[in-house]
Amino acid sequence: MRTSTDRILTTHVGSLPRPQDVVDLLFAQDRGEEVDAAQFEAVMTRAVDDVVLRQAQAGVDIASDGEMSKISYATYIRHRLTGFEGDSARPTPQDLDDFPEYRDRLVKAGHSATYKRPVCRGPVKVKDLKPVERDIARMKAAMAKAGIAEGFLNSVSPGTIAVFQPNEHYPSHETYLAALADAMREEYELIVKSGLLVQLDCPDLAMGRHTRFKNLSDEQFLRYAELQVEALNHALANVPADRVRLHVCWGNYEGSHVHDMDCRKIFPIAVKVKPRALLVEGANPRHEHEWEAWKTIKLPDDKVLIPGVIGANTNYVEHPEVVAQRIERYANVLGRERVMAGSDCGFGTFAGFGAVFPAFCWMKLRAMADGAKIASEKLWGSGAAR
Repeated sequence: MRTSTDRILTTHVGSLPRPQDVVDLLFAQDRGEEVDAAQFEAVMTRAVDDVVLRQAQAGVDIASDGEMSKISYATYIRHRLTGFEGDSARPTPQDLDDFPEYRDRLVKAGHSATYKRPVCRGPVKVKDLKPVERDIARMKAAMAKAGIAEGFLNSVSPGTIAVFQPNEHYPSHETYLAALADAMREEYELIVKSGLLVQLDCPDLAMGRHTRFKNLSDEQFLRYAELQVEALNHALANVPADRVRLHVCWGNYEGSHVHDMDCRKIFPIAVKVKPRALLVEGANPRHEHEWEAWKTIKLPDDKVLIPGVIGANTNYVEHPEVVAQRIERYANVLGRERVMAGSDCGFGTFAGFGAVFPAFCWMKLRAMADGAKIASEKLWGSGAAR
């Protein structure tokens, strides 16, 4: 995993706006319609080439494929694993349930995804690794064309699958997690073996509290979180820690977020994960203050933190000076070599929807890169890399 001793590196959480032809193919695939394989490959290749080049032009150091081939970060597994079928109701966040009129307004405005949310009704096994192999090939080819030295692919964690895909087959949450961990480890290992980084998306460790586990006490939820971390670490047994990143968030939706659990309860568990890099929210109004929490939460010496310094659900384009201030706060607490700049969440959480207008997404990423340069000059002075 790339780190730096002379400037702040830039990256982001992963998903980016998808072109309409990509969206159309993903929804056709999700509906079970026959999709021409050659057309699918041509559209995805063009989309990945474009999104990687745009990241390079925006000043992103560590890029992704934008999750072009995935309809969402959590449900894409139905095309790669056995045992999943049908559809299920999405667990709505508690802060939206508190105000049904507002929740229904969001749904009417298209803020609720229409893709299938399958149920586990059979043994979970690997069904097809070809999709991840194609993701890898497209990403590596696009990086070579754009001159990007390091890239990552997103992959969902066992705990997040369990939170979003209800279990009707396994006798317990623990056995369901174990089966998911054994199945997903092949995807993680394949990505890392290719030379790319793998990023595990883990909203189960934060958003899960006020969605699937909203009827539990904090103590009960934290016990589940411990189990989910153990399952993830088991799945990563054969993967070097410095080839893995992990993203924790409270949900990339426009709500009050008043039920978001205190990070000082969650992060002591989250830092037990094997991945070297931890991506957390740090730009939105509900979590921007949490840089101070790292004064008391012990980040293990072998880990780096990637706080969000740009928001992913507001069309305000952050001023580079604001970005620099956010970076400096974390760097002054943890040390400048242990901090990178990132985004709060993805810009295209599911295909066809993103709160941020696509053109503004690239402006935000450029603002992040410009802010990182300002922060680097302040943190390293004349020794900062240009």
